[in-house]
Amino acid sequence: MAEPLVLTLSCPDQPGITANVTGLLFKAGGNILEAQQFNDRTSDRFFMRVEFDPGEAPVEGIYRAFSQLAKTFDMQGKIAQRDRPRKVLIMVSKFDHCLADLIYRWRIGEMPMEPVAVVSNHPREAITHTLLADLPFHHLPVTRETKPEQEAKVRELVEETGAELVVLARYMQILSDEQAEFLAGRCINIHHSFLPGFKGAKPYHQAYERGVKMIGASAHYVTADLDEGPIIHQAVEPISHADSPEELVRKGREIESRVLAEAVRLHLEERVLLNGQRTVVFRS
Repeated sequence: MAEPLVLTLSCPDQPGITANVTGLLFKAGGNILEAQQFNDRTSDRFFMRVEFDPGEAPVEGIYRAFSQLAKTFDMQGKIAQRDRPRKVLIMVSKFDHCLADLIYRWRIGEMPMEPVAVVSNHPREAITHTLLADLPFHHLPVTRETKPEQEAKVRELVEETGAELVVLARYMQILSDEQAEFLAGRCINIHHSFLPGFKGAKPYHQAYERGVKMIGASAHYVTADLDEGPIIHQAVEPISHADSPEELVRKGREIESRVLAEAVRLHLEERVLLNGQRTVVFRS
């Protein structure tokens, strides 16, 4: 039995797109397992995600037929194996709660990824949990003077490992414009949702001092505009006057881990399509 495939596409909105896509799969003998679409009236673009079983049809024929259809409708899209674990490179600094959560989810079979490397600007001894085990670990320290060289080594690692996604799991370094461009559309970052209000060190303590009643986290694609890339997933949690700064930090760790994991899962399952500075997310 052939492996299920996922077709994703975006194109200028016009009549006949859905009929042509589903007709293509029908003629090839494929069976649609899940289908979602979205017509964005503001950008006048059409977005679609289709999971399908190709059946006995030669997959190469489906690829060729879709390539021709894409030219007809000016589509940007691809067909990918649904269940193939994507290769992921994870970057982390001293705060390793998001890293630990991702690795745990992967080890229990919940996260469809293949971790190919963990990169940190701190030595391995600074990572407190034991879930790293035999995963390749690369200590790449960085200073203002060595930043270009360090980032070049990261790019080399991405190329060498075939990483399809880079996750900044609380990697507390600002990427250069060159690095952000190199990783465009395949790098996810996580941060607290106080921005731009509480910048710099100890944001949860700043929030406590201001009497904030809601905390949250945002996961987004990395762009040259710091912490302003297209948002994939967000969540919030109410807090009260009784919560200490330490309680805010604890709750912040939990929500950051949860939001990042969901954003990574959505990306790995080909459920996120870029729409300018926004995203279209087809949830399961």
